[in-house]
Amino acid sequence: MEKWLVGIDVGGTTIKMAFITTAGEIVSKWEIPTNTEDGGKYITKEIGQSLAEKVSELGESKEKLQGIGIGAPGFINMETGFIYHAVNIGWRDFPLKDSLEEETGLSVIVDNDANIAALGEMWLGAGDGANDLLCVTLGTGVGGGIVSNGNIVQGVNGMAGEIGHLTSVVEGGYQCNCGKTGCLETVASATGIARLATDGLSTYSDSSLHQVMEQDGKLTSKAVFDAYAAGDSLAKQAVETTCFHLGFAIGNLANAINPAKIVIGGGVSKAGNLLLEPLKKEFIKYALPRVAEGADFAIATLGNDAGVIGGAWLAKENSR
Repeated sequence: MEKWLVGIDVGGTTIKMAFITTAGEIVSKWEIPTNTEDGGKYITKEIGQSLAEKVSELGESKEKLQGIGIGAPGFINMETGFIYHAVNIGWRDFPLKDSLEEETGLSVIVDNDANIAALGEMWLGAGDGANDLLCVTLGTGVGGGIVSNGNIVQGVNGMAGEIGHLTSVVEGGYQCNCGKTGCLETVASATGIARLATDGLSTYSDSSLHQVMEQDGKLTSKAVFDAYAAGDSLAKQAVETTCFHLGFAIGNLANAINPAKIVIGGGVSKAGNLLLEPLKKEFIKYALPRVAEGADFAIATLGNDAGVIGGAWLAKENSR
């Protein structure tokens, strides 16, 4: 009997789940709300119930399921699947792996949510099977996943790939949620791009973004890129500032890890070539020529499915 892999991606609002074949075909995908009550202690029980209901609905038994790969935000002990702290979920000192194994009777492997997205893109997405990959997610914050020789790089205590908190790129700079100032994500996230443009409104009195601000009461990164496409000078300044910092960071990272693919995901990546073209120009300034020659940029292709696909990949590797 061909088994199904279970990929799970835990977010602050929803938990995405999928049954995926070992060949990478999605059999079924769905989501449930993230129950953050009482420090998130009901989450594993609700995941277990949802998996049992879905497998029954599909006319199969639990024996069809091979194992679970799950991604979660926060500080994680990768070996034990223990969550030290996940701010958006409410978990603190939570034994995710043990708890989920108890609820489901399946083997569970846990990793960081940005890492599993990178593995998903490597397996079935824009990574195109590349064994050396840098995945950068530009959303509310900036996340990162580094794949080297087909394996996710985790570091001594699971913190590898936290590129959003590189701080040498912006001296002084904006306050970051991590407590430091000048982190990359303060200027390269969707929030950061909107902030750069908002701060520039007083200098660029003729910008079309004034009209957007009056109409919507705020700027978004999409509004900035739309204005950039139309030749707006403030939007150009904001996008170029973002791409300078991002290109500097990715160029230096690439010099260290020599990736074959640099995959850009998250909401900001929907700007496509409007983002990639100025980003590549900056990247080339800081990457060694041979490193730049080896690295192809690509926009992530899996969208919200990257996490569950990466989770399934983990489950597949874990069962070997």
